[in-house]
Amino acid sequence: MRKALLVPLLAIWIVAMAAFAQAQQPAKIPRIGFVSGIGDANNPGPRVEAFRQGMRDLGYVEGKNIQVEYRYIEGKTERTADLVNELVQLKVDVLVTVSFTSSVLAQKATKTIPIVIALPEDPVATGLVNSLARPGGNITGVASLTRELSGKRLELLAEAVSGVKRVGILYAPSNTATANRDRNYGPYEIGARALKIASQRIEVLNPSQDLDGAFREAVKARANAIAVINTSTVAPYRKKITELGIKNRLPLMTENPNWVTDGALMSYSAHDTEGHRRIATYVDKILKGTKPSDIPVEQPTKFELVFNLKTAKALGITIPQSVLFRADRVIK
Repeated sequence: MRKALLVPLLAIWIVAMAAFAQAQQPAKIPRIGFVSGIGDANNPGPRVEAFRQGMRDLGYVEGKNIQVEYRYIEGKTERTADLVNELVQLKVDVLVTVSFTSSVLAQKATKTIPIVIALPEDPVATGLVNSLARPGGNITGVASLTRELSGKRLELLAEAVSGVKRVGILYAPSNTATANRDRNYGPYEIGARALKIASQRIEVLNPSQDLDGAFREAVKARANAIAVINTSTVAPYRKKITELGIKNRLPLMTENPNWVTDGALMSYSAHDTEGHRRIATYVDKILKGTKPSDIPVEQPTKFELVFNLKTAKALGITIPQSVLFRADRVIK
């Protein structure tokens, strides 16, 4: 009788102890991979900070209930593939990419890890997703439509700066593919033709050495202004480029308001940090079980026109009040 009672009691005790041990084990903390084209570990920049704020707003605390593995390209685009593959090998739960190159590499590297993108291009036109409403596959995110605004930038530049007849288009490509160059230059050249403005390609293969020569080239060609295509290759040289613009008396139209803060004349873009804050909501949905293929890609609804009046004064430019009234922000 005693032995008969002991066996089931022992079984109950084993089950209870196993359940207790399981309860004592810490829950698995989700791991996010984030490939950033701008900033570094010591100075991550406003985009990473916007993502972090978005995660905090949703209740995530890094090191407590979420772990984020940040990787910074730091202008060395040849490292992008290694950084993406490193995060894939870590088997992160979600991979965040915020440049076209890193997104394409991530798409090639994994078909299973969910990928959240924040891109300047149309992800449908570039083949990253099937459609905005139903992305399909393992990719979703936010598209800022930077390329689609190229013509509008030139239109605003011509309104703000009288006498613009030739615009230099400054571009530091992240790779040498002709298709990639045309994808970035093309919208500006089409926009310039529509406005009857001449355009000049200024390609900078090595920004650390070639920027001074690029501006001399623009001056020699009698460019009246420069439109800067913002890529991860050129972004680390933002301050030098804005200084060269003022030195050579060439107003800069840029694709990001941070350039205007550093001395460019103006920018027109989707609200930059808002898109990066929004990608946190995508990460949250995926961690809670929603498939990327079922989460529509968002497009921006808010756009910013920003001017730097200090730079305008340094260049001897008077921006018409009719244009300034349309500005969302003016740096004085």
